[in-house]
Amino acid sequence: MTTLYFTHPVCVEHEPGPHHPENPDRLRAINNALQGPDFANLERREAPLAARDQVALAHPEAFVDFVLENIPTNGYRAFDGDTIVNPSSGEATLHAVGAVTTAIDAIIAGQAENAFCGVRPPGHHAEPVRAMGFCLFNSVAVGAQYARRAHDLRRVAVVDFDVHHGNGTQAMFWEDSDLFYASTHQMPLYPGTGSPDEKGAHGNIVNAPLRSGAGSAEFRRAMQEIVLPQLLEFAPELILISAGFDAHRDDPLAGLMLEDEDYAWVTEELAAVAEEVCEGRLVSTLEGGYDHAALARSCAAHVTALMAR
Repeated sequence: MTTLYFTHPVCVEHEPGPHHPENPDRLRAINNALQGPDFANLERREAPLAARDQVALAHPEAFVDFVLENIPTNGYRAFDGDTIVNPSSGEATLHAVGAVTTAIDAIIAGQAENAFCGVRPPGHHAEPVRAMGFCLFNSVAVGAQYARRAHDLRRVAVVDFDVHHGNGTQAMFWEDSDLFYASTHQMPLYPGTGSPDEKGAHGNIVNAPLRSGAGSAEFRRAMQEIVLPQLLEFAPELILISAGFDAHRDDPLAGLMLEDEDYAWVTEELAAVAEEVCEGRLVSTLEGGYDHAALARSCAAHVTALMAR
């Protein structure tokens, strides 16, 4: 089966200002890495613009309006000290959401087995009514709700291996027994959530925090002993991945010690679960990763593993 790659040029135009770690060169590095001969069979598609009512599946309409109405016509505007936007940011975040929802459409239609969305800004820190942590709208949470609304799926899982905990996704899933969120992340670290005792109202949240300095062995153990068994037990009809690559040993924003190969391994493991429980249906979307060389290599390993299914 084919692996799809969704992106859009405006996602490079979202620019949060000089010296910001979440900068356009992140996506340029990924796009360059995916141009090699090993990716000749990767099917590339342009991510469409999401409709506001799609975003409102996870965020109140008033918040959607607030974000889009506060995108500047020139210069920059800050939602908080980390979350800064320019005139292209509103369109970029709508394309990021549109990438995930359209990838879900394609996977459910059987056009491919899996997909990767190379888009920015990221999304997993965005809470229902708060933009934060470089994130405006929570693309993966919108995707989960969209899969249920548009395709009559009931149970959807998100697995997040970004080095930072996806507080926004957790908050949006907390009360819903048919949504599952699992995260490996460094702790303590921004945003301060993600302890193991945060389990959701129905035991549907799984947090496996790692201490600074943890590497491949600790990460793989957390996945094998904590995340994957509970994901299998949940038996989702679709798996979404918040694919952050900032747990890499070269990343400047945190202190985990993962290698390129760990991203290939975890992708293979999640794809194997998807094949067992949901006909291989898996959609991944970019979150963090701030050393451009490590990001490019890790993302290439991730996509290579998707293509090998």
